Amino acid sequence: MKLTCIIVDDSPMQRLAVSKLVATHKNLSLVGEYGNAIEAKQGIKKEEVDLIFLDVEMPIINGFDFLESLTKRPQIILITGKPDYALKAFEYDITDYLQKPISPTRFDFSIKRAVERYEQKHGIHNDEEHIFVKSNLKKRKVILNKIKWIEALGDYIKLVSDEANIIVLSTLTAFESELPKDKFLRIHKSYIVNLDKIEKFSGKSVEVEGKQLPLSRHKRQNLEKALEEL
Repeated sequence: MKLTCIIVDDSPMQRLAVSKLVATHKNLSLVGEYGNAIEAKQGIKKEEVDLIFLDVEMPIINGFDFLESLTKRPQIILITGKPDYALKAFEYDITDYLQKPISPTRFDFSIKRAVERYEQKHGIHNDEEHIFVKSNLKKRKVILNKIKWIEALGDYIKLVSDEANIIVLSTLTAFESELPKDKFLRIHKSYIVNLDKIEKFSGKSVEVEGKQLPLSRHKRQNLEKALEEL
């Protein structure tokens, strides 16, 4: 599935940077680029658009004024060089807020949000992959895409998910073999992470919803490769 999108930014260099990210993303189709809000308003009258990458700081009509002028508002990902607008941005129910310079990992996370919003709005439901685990002598169904990470706890592991934390009698290595390799990665002797949940990473850690997980030095190359293939 592809979301049709446009870029609205008065900077040609910034439009180029965003268009390169869009061009390499499997869920996006770029249908227009505009240097100001007036041109963009004319453009979206002619073209059905699912998503707008919108610069906040534009002359004459800024990003927020442009948003106010739209009668039918598609999803919006705001782009700015300043963090000061973040609070105001979310008053407009935007999908996400990206600060320049935009990292590919952070960009991908934004698009994942946009796709999920689109699917919810249009009633699109993918078959939910799941596994069954034994916890407290009961079998529990766990939806894979709701798992954030798995953590080793001695003879047990902890599944941290959107719904609950589940303790399972298992080794991390044994549990790793049950997970799809294109969606989960061992990043440390004690951690497996859901690749879709990663927001950003550094040389020593991976961030998932604000939580810093340790990243082994020799696992970083595997992580970079796995994220490129998503």
